[in-house]
Amino acid sequence: MTEQRRDRRDGRDAREGAGAVGEARRRSVRAEEAHAWGALVATARRTVSDGLVVGTSGNVSVRVGDTVLVTPSGVPYDRLTPTDAVGVDLDGRQVLGTLLPTSELPMHLAVYRSTDAHAVVHTHAVHATAVSTLVPELPSVHYMSGALGGPVRVAPYATYGTEELAENMLQALVDRSACLLQNHGTIAYGTSLDQAFDRTAQLEWMCRLWLTASSVPGLSPTLLTGEQVAEAGERLRGYGQG
Repeated sequence: MTEQRRDRRDGRDAREGAGAVGEARRRSVRAEEAHAWGALVATARRTVSDGLVVGTSGNVSVRVGDTVLVTPSGVPYDRLTPTDAVGVDLDGRQVLGTLLPTSELPMHLAVYRSTDAHAVVHTHAVHATAVSTLVPELPSVHYMSGALGGPVRVAPYATYGTEELAENMLQALVDRSACLLQNHGTIAYGTSLDQAFDRTAQLEWMCRLWLTASSVPGLSPTLLTGEQVAEAGERLRGYGQG
């Protein structure tokens, strides 16, 4: 079977797999949700173009009221259309669409239930995933750690898509807006898709920076103190044009 046919089949199977059981509780997409879905798809495609994910790995979500729009499972982002919107309520019940939500839905919902997040980005970024296999916390090699709330923790490994992984993630996210997932990837949240994506990209950059600096034979990178990171974090709160 060709890759193109397999992708078409996967999309069809995902639609059919949703079944008729949930049809009664699903509704049409509202205007605000349609706009948010377009932004979500654009963000998901950006994770691919910026090299943060490969294929259909990783996932993106955005909250609109009490509905969480989320990328579907196993469908290439460049094939998502406005009619493919997938939405669930905060209990995980599907209220929009026929494609199945991402298998990492438990992580996304855990973030929304526990924080003020309006968007979540999960990736399998190479450098960040590499760091997650080496240390329990990303060393504070750059002051941008302060923008994420402090030194970035690594959540202990658990099988993808499980409540155990979601719980491990929440522990690593205490007072943080991003964390690493051991032998897995990254997760970051924000008040918007742009902010969640930017935090993801910054985390990957810091991981690449630390791996690069620590690879020089005979030398170790200097690290910032907790006070220095906290001070930078305070200054970064007011950074930008409002």
